[in-house]
Amino acid sequence: MKASDLITPRDGGLWCEMGGFHVDPGRRVERAIVTHGHADHCRPGSAALLTTPETARIAEVRYGKDAFPRVETLAYNAPQKIGDVTVTLVPAGHVLGSAQVVIEAEGKRAVISGDYKREADPTCAPFELVECDLFVTEATFGLPVFRHPPVRDEIARLLASIARFPERTHA
Repeated sequence: MKASDLITPRDGGLWCEMGGFHVDPGRRVERAIVTHGHADHCRPGSAALLTTPETARIAEVRYGKDAFPRVETLAYNAPQKIGDVTVTLVPAGHVLGSAQVVIEAEGKRAVISGDYKREADPTCAPFELVECDLFVTEATFGLPVFRHPPVRDEIARLLASIARFPERTHA
């Protein structure tokens, strides 16, 4: 077996045949493992959702209690057997509850990062490096043109906005 056998592109997104699930599917699927609660990764309607407890709560608040008929949570670094693979969620350091999906079988390991951040962020668990045979990453902000301000400056900006406009939504 090759590491690329663990996860393949398929209609609906990244598919793990040996486990019978999609990772961050782009449409409704039978079983979804979701890296985090942003709408481009976590979409309502899949029959089953597996994610971190924090992301499950974010999905419930964002989409409602009935958005996923079955929701399972998995704590960080707690391996779970799914079909013929073992799945572990490892902190991605992106946002509260964000996780990398680690899929292992027959001595091979694939990691699907979702979005991740290596810089320390007090709002979420820090990124953990995982050795693997195959790494699938999202590179939305990978170009040098993207320069994000320091986290402490962004937090100060957010807190100032909340103080000035407490009745509004803040981003």
